[in-house]
Amino acid sequence: MIFDDKTILITGGAGSFGQKFAEIILKDHNPKSVRIYDNRELAQVEMERKFKDLRLRFFIGDVRDVKRLNRAMSGVDIVIHAAALKHVPICEYNPIEAIKTNIDGAINVIDAAINNSVERVINISTDKAVQPVNLYGATKMVAEKLFVQANSYTGAKKTIFSCSRYGNVVGSSGSVMPLFREQKEKGEITITDENMTRFWITLDQGVDFVIKCTKEMKGGEIFVPKIPSMKIIDLAEAIAPNSVKKIIGARPGEKLHETLITAEESKHAKETDDCYIIEPEFSFWDSGNYKDGKSVLNNFVYSSDKNTKWLDKNQFKEI
Repeated sequence: MIFDDKTILITGGAGSFGQKFAEIILKDHNPKSVRIYDNRELAQVEMERKFKDLRLRFFIGDVRDVKRLNRAMSGVDIVIHAAALKHVPICEYNPIEAIKTNIDGAINVIDAAINNSVERVINISTDKAVQPVNLYGATKMVAEKLFVQANSYTGAKKTIFSCSRYGNVVGSSGSVMPLFREQKEKGEITITDENMTRFWITLDQGVDFVIKCTKEMKGGEIFVPKIPSMKIIDLAEAIAPNSVKKIIGARPGEKLHETLITAEESKHAKETDDCYIIEPEFSFWDSGNYKDGKSVLNNFVYSSDKNTKWLDKNQFKEI
């Protein structure tokens, strides 16, 4: 197995995704060690107490600090880049900080990985990187571009870079679910638009997908899972059926629907049973990769309002 006896580093490793990734990798695989790289001291202390696994290593550090990244990546085989400022309103009102973490941080991860001859690096991206209308999405779009093109920077090094792009994670920190649960106690749920739709994926599914992408990556592709959509109004009804629903209008930088693949990307995208693979349009790419994949139709768009998979209230309650 690709993770067996390997040293793995997770940036933002004390976050929701990082903790679940560490849990599944330690349980289902046999890594030599898993390095948690995060700038939150208390979160790391709590994680260490929770896991009690000697294979975990904890590094206080920020992706803005390339010197610390270089030190943390010494001897690392695989990097999962999950660190980001991800709250849309916070990024809107702190744009320079969002750029420093999400763009400059991505550059630092790329440089440190190449310098340390890391084998595989996968960037965790988001549907908000597609045709972005807010700063968070714009920074994640740039990060995707950086990670795809990083494959032309490696020279004689063996490092390869790819991206995993998916939608909202059910129950992750900062998601709408914890907010709705808090509002439920007061009897009123605030909804920006009753027609709004979003892609949804569970934390376990997101981690399993990233593990699959890390195994299959050739370097330069963007992986997109096939996941269901749900109306935000149905989500609110599932969580708080007896609460008043108040429509407050879209927040700054918020889309009505999200897109995971654009019509332009469909021209170089392939479909498998459980995901889409957006292939890069650069000279380093081997056109024979994923020859078993089926080319999607020209002008195909994968958006949350035109999805063929939907979650209803009862299915979401089960999740």
